Amino acid sequence: MTDARVRIEPQDIPPELDRWNWGAFLLNWIWGVGNNTYIALLMFVPFVGLVMPFVLGAKGSRWAWRNGRWDSVEHFKRVQRLWAIWGVVILIGFLVLFGGVFGGIFYGFKHSAAYELGAEKLRASSVAANVLGTPITTGFPFGNISVNGGSGNAVLNFSASGPKASGRVFLEAIKRDGVWSIRKMMLKPDGSNHGIDIVGGAGGGTV
Repeated sequence: MTDARVRIEPQDIPPELDRWNWGAFLLNWIWGVGNNTYIALLMFVPFVGLVMPFVLGAKGSRWAWRNGRWDSVEHFKRVQRLWAIWGVVILIGFLVLFGGVFGGIFYGFKHSAAYELGAEKLRASSVAANVLGTPITTGFPFGNISVNGGSGNAVLNFSASGPKASGRVFLEAIKRDGVWSIRKMMLKPDGSNHGIDIVGGAGGGTV
């Protein structure tokens, strides 16, 4: 007796649809769930997840076509275009949020009272002027600042340069009763293994 059952192969994707899928690339597993393409969940597998966005971008259209129910080629294009648009919108939103957070942190460091006090003290230092020359310019600060009401502390370092030389400044500052003061501040000229004390001990200026 002949087996009358016929195995139906998935429909081949039309050539004009077999191209890079931005929605699959940008939204990966979310796109996969929405398009019945659950192989996208491999995004959660360590190391495999690093390459899956590119695999989905390259193969996503083919898989979505085979796994979904589409009224027409235009229907498929319209849906995948919406996925791509949402992917771009979410990416832009993430970048704006990321840039806003880090921009706020950078702005806060650059305009912190501890940094401004240190830069002011450096420019007023005759020791620094002898080493670097004048005028002295300072770069962006790195380190840590913590504030709790009227108290706080800061450990920062930033570049400093003048006509004669350049170097790096390391400072420690504390905030008591709402007032910042420098505890330690050292200038280390480029090419030197020794630091130069700028404040000469605690209480080197307040703000």
